[in-house]
Amino acid sequence: MPTPLDNALEAIITGLTAEGQPFATVPFTRDGITMPAFAAAPPTLAHYFAHFSNQNKDLPFLVDGDIRLTFGETYAAATCVAESLVYDHGVEKGDRIALAARNSANWIIAYMGILMAGGCATLLNGFSSGDELAYGIELAECKLLIADEGRAARVEGHAHGAKVILFSHGNAPSEGLSAMWRAPEGTPAAIALLGNLGPDDIATILYTSGSTGKSKGAWSDHRGVVSGIMNYVAQSAMAKLHFESQGEVMIDQPCALVAVPLFHVTGEVPLMLQSFAIGRKLVLMPKWDAGLAIRLMAEEKVSYFVGVPLMSYEIANHPDRDKYDLSACKSFAAGGAPRPVEHVTRIKEAFPGGFPLLGYGLTETNAVGCGNFNENYLAKPGSTGRASKPMVDLAILDDAGYEVPKGQVGEVCIRSVANFRGYWKNDEATAAAFTDTGYFRTGDLGYLDADDYLFIVDRKKDIIIRGGENISCIEVEDAIYAHDDIGECSVFGLPDERFGEVPAAVYAMKEGRAPITPGELRAFLLERIAPFKVPLEHQMWITDEALPRLGTQKIDKRTVKARYTSEAVTA
Repeated sequence: MPTPLDNALEAIITGLTAEGQPFATVPFTRDGITMPAFAAAPPTLAHYFAHFSNQNKDLPFLVDGDIRLTFGETYAAATCVAESLVYDHGVEKGDRIALAARNSANWIIAYMGILMAGGCATLLNGFSSGDELAYGIELAECKLLIADEGRAARVEGHAHGAKVILFSHGNAPSEGLSAMWRAPEGTPAAIALLGNLGPDDIATILYTSGSTGKSKGAWSDHRGVVSGIMNYVAQSAMAKLHFESQGEVMIDQPCALVAVPLFHVTGEVPLMLQSFAIGRKLVLMPKWDAGLAIRLMAEEKVSYFVGVPLMSYEIANHPDRDKYDLSACKSFAAGGAPRPVEHVTRIKEAFPGGFPLLGYGLTETNAVGCGNFNENYLAKPGSTGRASKPMVDLAILDDAGYEVPKGQVGEVCIRSVANFRGYWKNDEATAAAFTDTGYFRTGDLGYLDADDYLFIVDRKKDIIIRGGENISCIEVEDAIYAHDDIGECSVFGLPDERFGEVPAAVYAMKEGRAPITPGELRAFLLERIAPFKVPLEHQMWITDEALPRLGTQKIDKRTVKARYTSEAVTA
């Protein structure tokens, strides 16, 4: 039976989406399939920035060390970046502009400037190796690479066709972004371009590791990204009305700590982009540190925290937690990986005035999917929640695309206007990603219970999720096979209390070749792929036996994983 909270939230969202209300929907038809779209959604991200930055212009927006900027100041800075991108660097509508850097206020301003100049924000994984960065630049045929010194140095010497523009962090935008900064004279380019940009234009490319090795570039149009944002805003409005109905007075400006990478969809859409519409202050930190996070949360009165599951768990268990007043934080959200059930109760115990939350979405859905809130999450901690309204049409389908009965396991599939449009220059992968009825195949296996709560039970895709980072097993295997002396290998995920999963590998030498140690193999891999993808020495095994095979002669990964998971536990 639906809980009282389910019924209350259902009534609120129904009211918010009724005709004439802020989140009313209208039918939108794409490829012959009709879906709901927001009637009042801004046509593009550039329009979205212009509207909400003006509406909230005097509110604090970005806190980055000693740098503090209002919404109005942030927009003015992005206008100068867009001006330079158009007039100094020749950016035209639809040009892919790569962005590779750690989180900072200047990263956000650069992101805004790219979109306000009519470009496509192509977000490279800041943890990637030089080879991987160059691959992403080349795949999207980027005109420019906007990078901080660390990433620019990493990609140096690797072939790519983009002009490199350096920027820095922790300083005023006019200084850190000086290589792409021009004060407008007359009508700014960003304002003039508003008349030329529309919802069908390309907005973003984000890279996603799937089961086929190299990262794919998932591209979205402005309609998709804006729809994803607005769906989150509708959910936030629903939550606010619910809290107020319970007698809670919410007068303080909302504030979130940015502890997840902005190049990931969780950091980009529900965290950063949603903040414009709800007037939320963002507090940035250069890299994850639980002690620093606690101090910033207390100093800035952070009301909302989102991170991969290990982050909120580390805060709950930090020895300095009781030294700081964290009572302003009412929500401890997680996404990017399943949260162990014991973490849920531990967070609630540590923060009795707040609640753990869990979200489920993907790069390809612009982070829109399901959510499990408050008391409902405590009641069903193993579930990722119900479909997010009003956008998400969630279905559990079999391999033929037919819906399976409640309680039966099938592939989790999502249909919404917020979905991405395809994989850049990869029509085959794009076609395989969608059903004939327009559902995106997530690659996750799950079921819906009697109350329409989604439970994820397994993955069809051969990937590992390490602390929110997707790792393609095939990509790591390819890197191992690049060693001339290795005959066969298998890469799989091991359960890990801190990261959820970590990569592991077993390998065998070619006949007659001298064995190489796990330490030597790790050093070899660190020269080729990002460190987070490389197994630790004690999570690599060398074997003299042939790896078990299926009837198709493919390596039997399930058997390999079961055997070495057991070996890791007993070691």
